[in-house]
Amino acid sequence: MAASSSSSLSAAFAFLLLAMAHLMIIEPSQAINCMDVDLALRQCVPYLTGQATDPAAACCDGIGQIKSMATTTPDRQAACSCMKAAAAHLPGLVDSAVSALPAKCNVPLPYPISASVDCTKIQ
Repeated sequence: MAASSSSSLSAAFAFLLLAMAHLMIIEPSQAINCMDVDLALRQCVPYLTGQATDPAAACCDGIGQIKSMATTTPDRQAACSCMKAAAAHLPGLVDSAVSALPAKCNVPLPYPISASVDCTKIQ
């Protein structure tokens, strides 16, 4: 139990550090930055790493927040890039959980979430 709690705390800490590092990826003129995206998705980590069978309600709320923030093509591209960058640095990520997240949360996104998506092609 203590190891699991410590592991979850370590993952959360790493995720927050990653979120701070991503602030420099997006130009300040864009409405969405990686900190916003990372904070919205932090409750998804247990589901995305296979520690939970379903995403938490707070995770799904975060997906909804991202969708509502990403109203323009540049915003959607920025959100995609932030999610892709965060996913690349999250150890133990389960690809099937990542791709299933929008459907599991009943929040359709206008683009797939995957490591192979080309965010510059998103409209």
